[in-house]
Amino acid sequence: MLGAIEAGGTKFVCAVGDATGKIIERIQIPTTIPEETIVQVIDFFKQYPIKGMGVGSFGPIDVNRDSPTYGYITSTPKLGWRNYPIVRTLKETFGVPIGFNTDVNGAALGEATYGAAKGLDSCLYITVGTGIGAGAVVHGKLLQGFSHPEMGHILVRRHPEDTYQGKCSYHHDCLEGLAAGPAIEERWGDKGVNLVERSEVWEMEGYYIAEALMQYVLILSPKKIILGGGVMHQEQVFPSIYKHLKNLLNDYVSLPELSEYIVRPGLGDNAGIIGALLLAQQAIEER
Repeated sequence: MLGAIEAGGTKFVCAVGDATGKIIERIQIPTTIPEETIVQVIDFFKQYPIKGMGVGSFGPIDVNRDSPTYGYITSTPKLGWRNYPIVRTLKETFGVPIGFNTDVNGAALGEATYGAAKGLDSCLYITVGTGIGAGAVVHGKLLQGFSHPEMGHILVRRHPEDTYQGKCSYHHDCLEGLAAGPAIEERWGDKGVNLVERSEVWEMEGYYIAEALMQYVLILSPKKIILGGGVMHQEQVFPSIYKHLKNLLNDYVSLPELSEYIVRPGLGDNAGIIGALLLAQQAIEER
């Protein structure tokens, strides 16, 4: 039995299951402060004889195993979690191997193993929700350098009709600052779920996502792009993405049919938590 944590900016999803992706039990816990959230996380897992644990966390995080702060949530805008040693805290409690990566890298691993990119050796998973992040599988392995990718904070060209200043506390009008859920709400005065009938909202959202996808395609050439997160539940944004990406690329590279190449998660909202189960299994195998 494996433990899995998908640590998001608004909620922690905790589950027990196995490396086949089978989930036995799961709960959701609000992301407040560590002193509240982690206590509830520990109480949940203490009920089960887990042999390993995987954590896919909001970031930035330290994934460099040679670093003295490996396993920390680092410069996150969520101030209560800044420089929080989440891996050390869990290891001291449970004493099991712990796999640790970003929530989007975990989701990319889940989709590459059991989801929309199954059978492919590369894919890109992007979540558009409270924030924007992306994880990549390249040659069958998660992409990582001195740190993990932070593709949600790239700079994009502004939509010609957009005067919104941006929401990112670090970069103001980066991709996340212009296209994440809080930016949509602040720009248009309501949550995205209440703006379904306003075509101009989704035309602009598709424009910004396409701007980012062009860069990812040209740099990484993933064999599949998977778009998840709460904002991507608004399926009316996909035609705008396809239209703008086609115009931006201007036939410079040849892509498959966009509706088959850029898709929603095959695992639905379970991509991240199944990926965390796989991180747990990898940690056991490495030890």
